[in-house]
Amino acid sequence: MLVLILSITSKASEFSYPRVLDHPWDQYPITVYIDNKTVPFHYSHTYYADIKKALNYWAGGGNGKLKYIPLFEIVDSESADIRIRWDANLQKDQGAPHEAAGETIRHTANGRFVYVDIILGVGNYQWMEWVPYSDTAMIAIAEHELGHALGLDHSNDPRDIMYPSNEQIDDPNSFFLSKYYSILLIAFYTAIAIIVFISVSSLLNRKKR
Repeated sequence: MLVLILSITSKASEFSYPRVLDHPWDQYPITVYIDNKTVPFHYSHTYYADIKKALNYWAGGGNGKLKYIPLFEIVDSESADIRIRWDANLQKDQGAPHEAAGETIRHTANGRFVYVDIILGVGNYQWMEWVPYSDTAMIAIAEHELGHALGLDHSNDPRDIMYPSNEQIDDPNSFFLSKYYSILLIAFYTAIAIIVFISVSSLLNRKKR
């Protein structure tokens, strides 16, 4: 694992930052609708401000891999170019992968985006307990999904916001859930089994005495 990471980071030429389209939008500014009315449980009203910060990230140049500088206008219309909504269960409702924190659906025609739907999760389960995303995590998730809405695909550079991993999200809940959940779960049940075995053995030994 460590060797693989070192071999990748030592060769910058192996990094790629692919684009689906170089200039995906015909119209400027790109209008953005942020749904803060139809929201799931655990939604935080601070997320609205987080989306604005993510928009400012790209308007300020983002990761430097766009061939244009986007100009955004937030509007109160569901017919906006980019429509951002929320879902507490992306896996069940959107068919997203288990680790996904957001999903972007691009609708295209004649080599341009007509409109883009972004669905953002609001948290995940950690040890059978629902934990909402922090503001730091939400900003990273929104920046990643907005990158897709601006024409970028996934990068193989672990330091880039378009890298397809929850490690880009500065949220320990997502990290442990995606990387170590199964290992920790096995360790937990193993520990329980050992405790039960020791308890039963101790009880049997007392009865023999």
